[in-house]
Amino acid sequence: MDKIIRVNMADLSTRIEAVPAEWAGLGGRGLTSTIVAAEVPPTCHPLGPSNKLVFAPGLLTGTPAANSGRLSAGAKSPLTGTIKESNAGGTAAQMLARLGIKALIIEGIPKADAWYSLHVSMDGVTVQEEAELVGKGNFAVIEALEARLGKKTGILTIGPAGELKMTAANISVKDPDSKIRSHGRGGVGAVMGSKKIKFISINDEGAPKVPIADPEKFRTASRAFAKALLDHPVSGEGLPTYGTNVLVNILHEAGGLPTRNFTAGQFDSHDKISGETLHETIVARGGKHKHGCHAGCIIQCSQVYHDKEGKYVTSGFEYETIWGLGADCCVDNLDDIARADNLMDDIGIDSIETAVMFGVAMEAGILPFGDGKGIIRLLEEEIAKGTALGRILGGGAGSVGKAYGVTRVPVVKNQGIPAYDPRSVKGIGITYATSTMGADHTAGYTIATNILNVGGFVDPLKKDGQVELSRNLQIATAAVDSTGMCIFVAFPALDIPECLPALIDMINARFGISLTGDDVTNLGKYILKTERQFNIAAGFTSEHDRLPEFFKTEPVAPHNAVWDFSDAEIDEFWNF
Repeated sequence: MDKIIRVNMADLSTRIEAVPAEWAGLGGRGLTSTIVAAEVPPTCHPLGPSNKLVFAPGLLTGTPAANSGRLSAGAKSPLTGTIKESNAGGTAAQMLARLGIKALIIEGIPKADAWYSLHVSMDGVTVQEEAELVGKGNFAVIEALEARLGKKTGILTIGPAGELKMTAANISVKDPDSKIRSHGRGGVGAVMGSKKIKFISINDEGAPKVPIADPEKFRTASRAFAKALLDHPVSGEGLPTYGTNVLVNILHEAGGLPTRNFTAGQFDSHDKISGETLHETIVARGGKHKHGCHAGCIIQCSQVYHDKEGKYVTSGFEYETIWGLGADCCVDNLDDIARADNLMDDIGIDSIETAVMFGVAMEAGILPFGDGKGIIRLLEEEIAKGTALGRILGGGAGSVGKAYGVTRVPVVKNQGIPAYDPRSVKGIGITYATSTMGADHTAGYTIATNILNVGGFVDPLKKDGQVELSRNLQIATAAVDSTGMCIFVAFPALDIPECLPALIDMINARFGISLTGDDVTNLGKYILKTERQFNIAAGFTSEHDRLPEFFKTEPVAPHNAVWDFSDAEIDEFWNF
């Protein structure tokens, strides 16, 4: 039977609870946001005792369904002050699902000045004091725990950034290769650090398979769903070949590749950091251009990047990171960017927020634009060590902008704007403005329709249809985030008629229920409205659903585009 496990760090107690009836149909983001909205005071300090950290596998996580290995983490964000959900691949989600854990809720703050670990198994959760691994980077934590507990152990850990409660800190997740995936954005690693938990280890030995009410119906739907993923040109060809970094040249061509801290829409050295160049480099050095971040992934968009000697540098080398340290910071050396990515994984700090932050730091004169070696130095010597400057940098783009008096700071609700210029790709601007979690491209990925012509086409340079596009995608994304599915299933779902019905059929077969498409849409709407109500109670208004003013006053080349939505047009988003 599914269960809820609560850990109270104030008295180091644990308890197992039955799943409340109102939570039974929820998973992933739908469940984390529901619990946070119900149990966390919206005005509480995100690093104080009243915040809670919630982990929840998706509705299909742990089943044989392709691409269903995502885990959601939820809390009140110390970066934005809003509600937060972050999902990641790795091995933890499927292990928790097999253990029958619908949600793991961590509350309170320890009384003693000590660090702890949690161990999750068939016997429940135990809390233990931890001294050996405090202060260690994430790679050292994973290596030590595999030696201590076994190679198959699932691991959620924080690095130095989380221990220091930097508001750009991640929670890092061990992947099948003992490398790192991240619960990024929003500072959930700082919340885990505030609760003095260095790591959570998971042993699913003895756990049964996730039960499926109608196995034959599930198999039929699962085959149709997997076929759709492989048949679509983006999820079946583009992403497996070039990874997400295929977008560098595409966005450069569209004039939507933010460059030099969002002062231009094209990067002269785009070819040096493009997906095509990355692919050639990986192949030449014996890395992997096809790689999954969790078991059961058939898109395989993750990549393993080696140095010139053929040694591992980083994996999960994503477009947003390469764009941010590349075009936005004007660094055209993939090896420098890869080394920085490795350091961010080890430190446990968000590679989008930190990349956007470095663009602002360069504008502030902390480093010159193009200084890839300087980025590496600041990561190693300042952020990892928690110096005074390192703490400012570890607070993200908004932190640096305030400390250094920079006016061009690309944030919404204090979260860095990633990878797509909203003046040239207007749909994503609506998503950045209205997302319940600050600027977040994954909340409603209009790039699919604005740039890639998936699900039709909405002209990225015109306002027409952008609010509706972002709204529909945000609703759909909230629902998908509840299933445990990778967001890239959206590409075939928008274009291949059999895809979404197959996804719904798998959920129905898993639980023995009869959801319809309307039910799934209503779930997405419920999640967004629940998150928004939390934010309103926390003090946010429609005035916070705005982009920084420089997007209105500074046209971006090559189209000389500006952000030209009125406040009333943006506010139409919430009319559903």
